[in-house]
Amino acid sequence: MRRLLMGRRCCSGPLLLLLGLSVCLFLQTLMGARNRLRSGPRPAADLQNRGPPQEVVMEETQRWISTLEALHGETRVQVWSQKKRRAVVLTGRLLVSDPEVQLYQQVLQEMDYEVQLSRYAETSSFLRTNHGVRGWSLLLCLSSSEGSCLRRISFSHLQHNQRVNLLPRVIEAFSDDGEGLCHFYTQLNLTGYELPMLPHACGSTNQNLQPPQTFLRADRHSPDGAPPPALVAIVNVYVLVTSVKPLTSFLHDISVVTTNQEERGRPTKLRNFLQQQLTPTVSHHALGQVKKVIGDVLLAALSTNQKQQTRSRCVLCYQLLTFTLLFKGSITPVVVQVETDLTFSSLSRDSFEGQITKDLILEETLRFLHLSAETHSQEYGGCRGTHGVCLSEDEFLFLLQFHRQMRTHSAFQLMYPSSSSSSGPSSVSDLVIRINQFYELQRNQNYKTDHTGEQTNQEPAVSPSQKVFDRGGPCLDPHLRQIYTAPPLTLTPPFSPWVKEYRAEVTFDTVTVRIRPQPVSSACRVHLDEHRGPRMSNYPVGLGNSRISILVTDDSELEPVVMAIYTVHVYRESRPSLPMFGDHVTCGFLQDCGLLVQPGRSCGLQPFIKTLRPLQTCSSGHEPGRWVVPCLSCSDNRTCDWREVAWQPDSCYHPLVDRRLLQDCLTDRKVLFIGDSTNRGMMYFLMERVNSTLEDWRKAHDTLVYRNLNGNRTLVSYSYYPQFWLEKNQRPTFRQALLQLIGRSQPLVNSNRTVLVVGGVQWLNTDHLKTVREVLNSESLGDVLVLVKSLGMGFHLPVDGIRSLNLREVQDLYGENQNIIATAMHHGYEAIDTFGITMGRYKEFMQGRCACHFHEVEKFWSSRLLDDPTSATGSTRTRPELSSQLAEPDTVHGAWPKALSYHVRGPVNQVYSEILLSRLCPQTRG
Repeated sequence: MRRLLMGRRCCSGPLLLLLGLSVCLFLQTLMGARNRLRSGPRPAADLQNRGPPQEVVMEETQRWISTLEALHGETRVQVWSQKKRRAVVLTGRLLVSDPEVQLYQQVLQEMDYEVQLSRYAETSSFLRTNHGVRGWSLLLCLSSSEGSCLRRISFSHLQHNQRVNLLPRVIEAFSDDGEGLCHFYTQLNLTGYELPMLPHACGSTNQNLQPPQTFLRADRHSPDGAPPPALVAIVNVYVLVTSVKPLTSFLHDISVVTTNQEERGRPTKLRNFLQQQLTPTVSHHALGQVKKVIGDVLLAALSTNQKQQTRSRCVLCYQLLTFTLLFKGSITPVVVQVETDLTFSSLSRDSFEGQITKDLILEETLRFLHLSAETHSQEYGGCRGTHGVCLSEDEFLFLLQFHRQMRTHSAFQLMYPSSSSSSGPSSVSDLVIRINQFYELQRNQNYKTDHTGEQTNQEPAVSPSQKVFDRGGPCLDPHLRQIYTAPPLTLTPPFSPWVKEYRAEVTFDTVTVRIRPQPVSSACRVHLDEHRGPRMSNYPVGLGNSRISILVTDDSELEPVVMAIYTVHVYRESRPSLPMFGDHVTCGFLQDCGLLVQPGRSCGLQPFIKTLRPLQTCSSGHEPGRWVVPCLSCSDNRTCDWREVAWQPDSCYHPLVDRRLLQDCLTDRKVLFIGDSTNRGMMYFLMERVNSTLEDWRKAHDTLVYRNLNGNRTLVSYSYYPQFWLEKNQRPTFRQALLQLIGRSQPLVNSNRTVLVVGGVQWLNTDHLKTVREVLNSESLGDVLVLVKSLGMGFHLPVDGIRSLNLREVQDLYGENQNIIATAMHHGYEAIDTFGITMGRYKEFMQGRCACHFHEVEKFWSSRLLDDPTSATGSTRTRPELSSQLAEPDTVHGAWPKALSYHVRGPVNQVYSEILLSRLCPQTRG
């Protein structure tokens, strides 16, 4: 180890001479200021000439700090020569899409790092050879890869410019020696005082801490009847250790607090929490006690493990720790848990609070450590007149790093060493204290001058955590910090605050995504989908494309002002399908095992044996049946060709109505639909089938009338019910809505030339069918054809903002659906059992928060000649099952001009809509 020793070696060259003289000046001015402060009372004349001791410190410390800054700028002999520095991030078990991994990538790329991701040290090309210390300048070992780093990396071979986010001595000291006993306790000889820490406070065996309420209840039953203490809380604080020798640690502003009044923890600034609980003076002392307790524990832990020599330590390495403190009526806490990582177990996972807080601390750690500053290797010459103080290269590099950190605005504040822990004027720790005191004096002066509030250093910049936790004011920075999702979405392009549109894909089995966008500034608000939408929500993800709009707003005015809009397009894959090329078996299923609607019946794929006798056409639309699909094996749904799945009634079949027959059947007929959007989907399917194209589509929530279908020979009308978005006293009743629809569709004839289709997802009940009978009779329409669309699957997912059914409520729907079908038959109406059809394929819903839509309407430019009679479904099906294979819109390639058209897609909707057509046109039977 090269040292700055008095007269040990000669200066070689003007640059090294400058370094030696600068160090001498640095130490002489520092020691002179310190000696004057320690020399006791001075004569009045001396004080008049020199001013107060603090001013002396400010003046002379400013002089040697300026020297230090000049030294930093002028003494580089060997600069790290890579054009672009490389950071290796070992993700362990974390996915690339995990917010923590994305955060590291984003911040490091901003700092001009080339980021290389790998799972473990053994799988990284940069870490497999040369003790793992070649080809990189920064190594980040995320939580599940720490063991891999400690095994592979030789910390004694690290170069001065290399940095790792691990300190082996710290990890070893706080390792679990069994039943949570901290390793350093086995070597600690406590004499004269008791360490403010539980011995069994390390490792994962101490996770289930008693909540503060337990301690409060104990105090309430104290014999003397004393009132409960004012401060009862469990507080997680986050500590950054940047050096073991000399011990240097920082405390982050943000803590997680669980009080005796709360069941869950909440992130808050530690200083603010103490001020809320205690008087200003006492809260100041309490914060000091927090720093002292943690400092004492760190000092004791690291003083017991000094096997590693100074030469083997990593100068720029660091370690983040979580200290769990227990306050029980005293301002002096007890350490009850220490973890060598950032943990947030007391925060709710559903709200992403833990991940958000962790990302803030991680980002501020990277920026506080000055990773963007150029680090370099240096050679030193001798120096004289240093009062016997010698600095090694490591110590000098450490001081340069510490000085930069003190100049950086950050949420970290120096915790150790402190003025009370100084080990004398000849120590590096004393130099650290003086640098810190200098900037503390500057901060105090700035506060008195500007009244801008207490800051961690003199720079006016605002740290990320201040933007998040300091509320108030207008939205001046309308950007997002991150978009948090569960499960994590892999966004394309990778998230950046300046990119406003993203795409992501999820698998078929992912039916919901919980999303919480986090703004850069708490002065900005985030709303999902609309101005007053929630800031966090569970989204159902339908098959195909879904869109999530994120509005960043300024809510400081009476009406929110949209400042920015981010959009996430989520594509959900269809069920995985294996094409059938050879032998296969036919499997059938009634319901999915993931949602047992009928507990007494089978679920999942079962062998299906086709009947050999010819089947008759079905005599009703509610014949019981099942879905059938070809598979290699009924025990594995991944071996099925789901493109060929079809609905098979048990003892009959529903014929597919030829378009020409459908047109003839609907000539001079009027079809009235009343119901919700699922009923509207059937209407648009009918319109596209009869016209072979759909030229008009509206997501209407009122009344529609189409008079131009089938060559102006067929009328279709629709009325939306129920209008749930209105107040109950303002909603039209079902009777009123039905009468309005009849009035808009006049003239009507009292025969099956008039058709009424009524139904929806889950609002329909037997009373509505009674109302239908009463209204039709009162309007002299008792002989019209009525088709009842029964209930359907939906509202079965835990979605915010709408009602969600539990399993028992979903099971109850089956019985209610049977009652509706029986009542319809009693009144002489046709019934289509959409509940039985959707029950087994409840995951295959399309867009919509209710997870009840099994159709969607897509827009495309059609090349079809308007008088072209060809239909994509123009042949009568001879097979007994009704296929749900998508019927694609019919086009003639090359025809001109192209017209805007729409297409109703959705295989499940297609099946029950075809059943509707077969009941409308009974002449096709047989």
